[in-house]
Amino acid sequence: MKLIDTHTHLYASEFNEDLQEIMQRAEDASVEKFYLPAIDSTTHDAMLQMEKDFPGKCIAMMGLHPCSVKENFEDELAIIKHWLDKRDFVAIGEIGLDFYWDKTFVPQQIKAFKIQMQWALDKKIPIAIHARDSLDVCIEMVQPFAGRGLQGIFHCFGGTELQAKAIVAMGFYLGIGGVFTFKKANMPEVLKDISLENIVLETDAPYLSPVPFRGKRNESSYLQYIAQALANAKNISVPELASITTANVNKIFKW
Repeated sequence: MKLIDTHTHLYASEFNEDLQEIMQRAEDASVEKFYLPAIDSTTHDAMLQMEKDFPGKCIAMMGLHPCSVKENFEDELAIIKHWLDKRDFVAIGEIGLDFYWDKTFVPQQIKAFKIQMQWALDKKIPIAIHARDSLDVCIEMVQPFAGRGLQGIFHCFGGTELQAKAIVAMGFYLGIGGVFTFKKANMPEVLKDISLENIVLETDAPYLSPVPFRGKRNESSYLQYIAQALANAKNISVPELASITTANVNKIFKW
């Protein structure tokens, strides 16, 4: 059995003290590959070092997180463009819109999102989308790009059935993580008519730990709990779920 964590910040400072143990626990839980979304230029060194330290297992994306879009966002985008021109990346992410924390820079977030989606189209690589409290706007913004061939993942999906169907209709995938295990989120009901062919798994570690670890530091080994919850909801075995979701990842990402 092989599980893939499509969205994990293993390079975060929360893991500095016990990273080797975390990687071993993930391996013991059959999590064999880890996709690392970028945040901003302050995290590039740690992220790219992790890619070097775990070749073939940890794979970096490049992009500007919407919460890092400030007055200097054009400077940040210039750094990202430099990296995208310098070497290949598996995806552009995580990018998108965040209306939860601060709406001060929403116009800049929208501009940065559009620019980075165009870069992904130009590079023929997918995107990883952050859409906190902004899912409808993100879907609307992605649609014309999807119509031109852009693909990717709506990371940390926690929306409605209608939103899920709109995302799938564009050819995008739903990134399912710890939120699926939260009772109030009602995600098993939301996804009851969504095929597993449209779903990938993620932790978003160190954030959003699944039950029974909710409120504690998340880690990639906990992907097994998300997989189990989704398998139970879909009435299939975890190995069968792993096979389907891993095949989906291999359709999205080139390596």
